Amino acid sequence: MEESLGLFKQTVAEHYAAHGRDLPWRRTCDPYGILVSEVMLQQTQVLRVMGKWEEFCDEFPDFESLAASSLEDVLRVWSGLGYNRRAKSLKRAAEIVVAEHDGCLPHTLEGLMALPGIGHATAAQVLAFAFDVGVPFIETNIRTVYLHHFFEDAEGVPDSAILPLVEATMDREDPREWYYALMDYGTELKRMLPNPSRRSRHHVKQSRFEGSTRQLRGRILRALVDRPGLTAEELVDTVVFEPDRVAEVLAALVAEGFLSQSCGRYRVM
Repeated sequence: MEESLGLFKQTVAEHYAAHGRDLPWRRTCDPYGILVSEVMLQQTQVLRVMGKWEEFCDEFPDFESLAASSLEDVLRVWSGLGYNRRAKSLKRAAEIVVAEHDGCLPHTLEGLMALPGIGHATAAQVLAFAFDVGVPFIETNIRTVYLHHFFEDAEGVPDSAILPLVEATMDREDPREWYYALMDYGTELKRMLPNPSRRSRHHVKQSRFEGSTRQLRGRILRALVDRPGLTAEELVDTVVFEPDRVAEVLAALVAEGFLSQSCGRYRVM
């Protein structure tokens, strides 16, 4: 087994040496920039994040500026990335970092996971990429690599079977580069092979976007960022969805703290 793990690590390292990606957030160890990139990369392709990350960090260069901004301004810059809850959680996390941590991002797994929108995998990635601290974790590209190399003929593989291998092969002296290498290799495997992640017990087929509540939420928020103060009736005409669905989503967005409503008109908080 030790020889097999050694060959695996060599394969990953050689691929990274030849094909490692030059991504803008890999050129910094700034905890703020790393956190922004990791939140953006949740459920979003790298190419969509590349330009948006730089635009966001230019507009909000640190925790203080992000915390002091309005949600409307944050959503305006975030527009195009989708999953707007991430933007709201990121702004709230910045507020907590400024108010409770003197503007310094926590550098423990527990401290990071206490922030809104930060789960185990995101916290572990921030630790590796910002602080060079190695914590075993699994995300989609890493899962692909281990499924391909160690579970070639297996179906329904749980992450609990993969995680010990992640821990056994992790480069504890340089977890930052090792995890970058794993992710780049996983991206390449996905291009070359039928999606290996389908053999994971945790694989979930993404639901259709067209006509979805997620699409409607995004359209409503974009409309109100561009034209604050629209009524529900005006939003129905703008987003081209059924009135009942628009009313339902508006109520949810108000309850979640995205929108305020006064005299029948809606605005981003």
